[in-house]
Amino acid sequence: MTGWSRLRYLAWPCYLSGLLWFLRAEGLPSANDVLFLWLIGALLTAAVHSGHGPRGFLLVLRDWVPVMAVVWSYSLLRGYGAHTPWAPHWLPQLRFDEALGFGETWTVRLQHALYTPGSPHWYDYAAVGVYLSHFFVVFLLLAVLWRRAHHRFRQLLACYLTLTFAGFATYLLYPADPPWLVAQEGNLPHLSRVVWEVISVSGLPQADSLLENGSQFANDVAAMPSLHSAYPAMLLFFFWPTARPWLRAVLVAYPLAMTFTLVYGAEHFIVDVFVGWAYAAVVVFGLRWLHGRRTAPARGTADLAR
Repeated sequence: MTGWSRLRYLAWPCYLSGLLWFLRAEGLPSANDVLFLWLIGALLTAAVHSGHGPRGFLLVLRDWVPVMAVVWSYSLLRGYGAHTPWAPHWLPQLRFDEALGFGETWTVRLQHALYTPGSPHWYDYAAVGVYLSHFFVVFLLLAVLWRRAHHRFRQLLACYLTLTFAGFATYLLYPADPPWLVAQEGNLPHLSRVVWEVISVSGLPQADSLLENGSQFANDVAAMPSLHSAYPAMLLFFFWPTARPWLRAVLVAYPLAMTFTLVYGAEHFIVDVFVGWAYAAVVVFGLRWLHGRRTAPARGTADLAR
């Protein structure tokens, strides 16, 4: 067995050993830069294992390093976006949610009915898992598409980047308080940030490191639209046309589970979620329409040549 062959067979064991060590020492890698490093590492490992050699390395770096740079730049800009010269909005969102809740927001109703501070229930832990999936599900799907359907990778990446920066532009123009902050300011009854509290109570890595709070990436008034809800809706609209029935059930369940998590956990008003869904629909269907218009002339030319 040659040295290269031995390296191929050792690639995944070495990568997985390093990842397990990191998880035990640091917890889940939810910061974008750390997550991207591990994701790029997995793709490089796959290139080694498959025997693609240096060409495989170059393809990974060509497609993923620019993506990492763009997303990291967005994260930094998002933090700067917290310092707009105009005051954050909260009253329109509150009134909308009170109308949906017949005089009381569903966040208040759900927490009073379901949440026990200091004693998390099973659905509280499920909410933590759903909430944290925001930080890696899209990237994992992009990695799968990159390996199996590169044209679909480019399409999903275009949707993700467009949706992300559309959200950022809205944060600048319409800074908006989430329910927990509105409650802190005395305009709602006391609310708990369920995800943060459950993480702290459970002994998992501290919430401030997991969720980038207190760093240059934090923006407490980036609630409208909810990108936490927009990304699951984006996946629903993107994969629905070609998805099998069981996958369609998952695609529907994911946005609904995220919506419950965000509203119950006091992270977003319901209207923030609805606007996130609308942004996702406009981006996915808009880019699909543009792609169809761009490829239509090429198809027409090919038909004429037959």
